[in-house]
Amino acid sequence: MTPTLSPVWLIEKHRPTLDQALDAIRTRAYWSPHPEHPKAYGEDGTLGAAEGKAAFDALLGNRFELDQPGVDGWTATESSPYGLELGISYPHSDPEALLPAASAAMPAWREAGPEIRAVVCLEILARINARTHEFAHAVMHTSGQAFLMALQAGGPHAQDRGLEAVAYAYAEQARTPEVASWTKPQGKRDPLNLTKRFVAVPRGLSLLVACNTFPTWNSYPALFASLATGNPVLVKPHPRAVLPLALTVRIAREVLGEAGFDPNLVTLVAENEGEGVAKRLATRPEVRIIDYTGGTAFGDWLEANAPQAQVFTEKAGVNTVVIDSTDDYRGMLGNLAFSLSLYSGQMCTTPQNLLIPRGGIETDDGHKSYDEVVTDLATAVDKLLGDDQRANALLGALVNPGVRERLESAPSLGEVALASRPVDHPDFPQATVRTPTVVKLDSAKPEAEGSFLSECFGPVSFAVAVDSTPSALELLGRTVREQGAMTVGGYTTDPEVASALEEVCLTECAQLSLNLTGGVYVNQTAAFSDFHGSGGNPAANAALCDGAFVASRFRTVEVRRPA
Repeated sequence: MTPTLSPVWLIEKHRPTLDQALDAIRTRAYWSPHPEHPKAYGEDGTLGAAEGKAAFDALLGNRFELDQPGVDGWTATESSPYGLELGISYPHSDPEALLPAASAAMPAWREAGPEIRAVVCLEILARINARTHEFAHAVMHTSGQAFLMALQAGGPHAQDRGLEAVAYAYAEQARTPEVASWTKPQGKRDPLNLTKRFVAVPRGLSLLVACNTFPTWNSYPALFASLATGNPVLVKPHPRAVLPLALTVRIAREVLGEAGFDPNLVTLVAENEGEGVAKRLATRPEVRIIDYTGGTAFGDWLEANAPQAQVFTEKAGVNTVVIDSTDDYRGMLGNLAFSLSLYSGQMCTTPQNLLIPRGGIETDDGHKSYDEVVTDLATAVDKLLGDDQRANALLGALVNPGVRERLESAPSLGEVALASRPVDHPDFPQATVRTPTVVKLDSAKPEAEGSFLSECFGPVSFAVAVDSTPSALELLGRTVREQGAMTVGGYTTDPEVASALEEVCLTECAQLSLNLTGGVYVNQTAAFSDFHGSGGNPAANAALCDGAFVASRFRTVEVRRPA
């Protein structure tokens, strides 16, 4: 294929954005080139709301064509949490054809160098961004996210995380110059002169094993970190969330081909239900990088059984909020109510355990007992979700039957402080929409530990009574150490308690948010500024995104010769 995208054009178009991203990861200030408002799209070659919906509708009931090797059949495994009949089938490719094709694509991509790889990745992201409205429907109907969240988290926020990974990848590779002259004086003798060339060499094939709930947001950092460092990527979507990543793969292949590279640098590994292709690919010697988001059992298996690969995992964790005191009681309740409700708690960052001293807390509204805090929080959630239209916009739909089963069994664990209720969706009557539940538990009762010291993924939270704030801090440390956590929250007006909270999180390597009462929530992070996870506790062995997430995806090989 004759290239239609010249390196000069790509650099002129995207180098300014890359430089801004490099500056953003250095300063950690707010920055995003991807607008999150729906009305920002519809001009300058981007799809508006109606065009994006039409593009999505055109995919329904059809085969999703991808010109990639080894196609031996078609597979359709998706079921929309909203009840919409998707009927999309994807090419099923034989790994024995995909692996050599991906390997053959690697040398030319390696020789392109870090800058060209980076700007090609940015062109892929720019084309994805132009189709944000189409992606929003794809994410909504595979993950259950409400439309606006699917548009923002599945669109510009995911694109930001992809660009962030490209910036880190470029920075790490550019740390070493491509060429250096080396001269060592030898006294009266002639100096020793060498010319040295340094090449960022990709580690090998990269396997991306994606999740159901955030198919783009959790996948783009891995996809673009591997691609920008020279590694071909085999994209293995969750069987219930194929479409967002199939669209991504299609766009990536188009851009790579137009830039003069082998499209097989990015391939789709769609599987039949129960096929287990990720497990078979993970132990192949050609696969040298694995990125996984999902349950702990398979994440642990990957870490133990794929020694030939660098394995990055994001698994389960138990997120905790310590409530000691507050100078904005209503603001705290409103902030927590939103955090518990957003996407029905189906986020790896949603708080699960709320640790509250059984003697109560001090607030700007006077002393509040444990029971009052829990009751007032339940009232705040009810107020937030009292209107069904607003509830649907915040909650989305339950992503799978397992979440519903955990929600329905929660009342058996303790006293229910906030009961879940069904919410009818006016546009999708088959959607399973439920408000969150809050269950009271007592940390002094050993039988309660089995409930709150394990992840209960979904709209279930536990108001855990503890003896004191020091007891809460001790339990927090134990929870993060044994179970892991993606987020920790804390509320206190006492500087000593705040310092103690920080110390626990520094010791156990957990990301901490203190005294959030406004429009920033513990379960949301901003690319270029916030780190998603730390890589230092059992919930995840990597952070999105830092230098460690990209640096081991390549090695620097030196070629030296006399000058």
